Amino acid sequence: MEHQSLFSFSNPEFWVLAALVIFFGLLVVLKVLPGALFGALDGYAAKIKAELDEAQQLREEAQALLADVKAQREDAERQAAAMLEAAKADAKRLAEEAKEKLEEQIKRRAEMAERKIAQAEAQAAADVKAAAVDLAAQAAETVLAARLAGAKGDTLVDAAIGQMGAKLQ
Repeated sequence: MEHQSLFSFSNPEFWVLAALVIFFGLLVVLKVLPGALFGALDGYAAKIKAELDEAQQLREEAQALLADVKAQREDAERQAAAMLEAAKADAKRLAEEAKEKLEEQIKRRAEMAERKIAQAEAQAAADVKAAAVDLAAQAAETVLAARLAGAKGDTLVDAAIGQMGAKLQ
């Protein structure tokens, strides 16, 4: 037997060695590669799941914030509406109070004007009475002086009566 080289294609040991290397290679590839491949895929899937979970959590937080903002906005709108209603009520009340005060002031001024008119009328009547009393006193004085003077009295009485008419006007 002739000794052939191990790496010769005609050598059956070469084919056994090649088959053994291919077999172990396939074992390694089928055993290690799927584990590594599935491990990498599992890692990638876990990463995607973590990102999805984080996205879901962020979405829930955003929805909670949105609900909170909506609630705050609705509360602010209710408060603004209440403030507006209160302001309208205050304005209406103040307008009514101002109207009542104005009416009261007009009433007081009218009463004061009536009192002043009544006082002026009373003063005018008193002035007329005083003037009439003064004229009557002067006329009486003139009449008495005329009686004492005698016949000259008629002209003096006529003059006093004329003066009395002028003073009354």
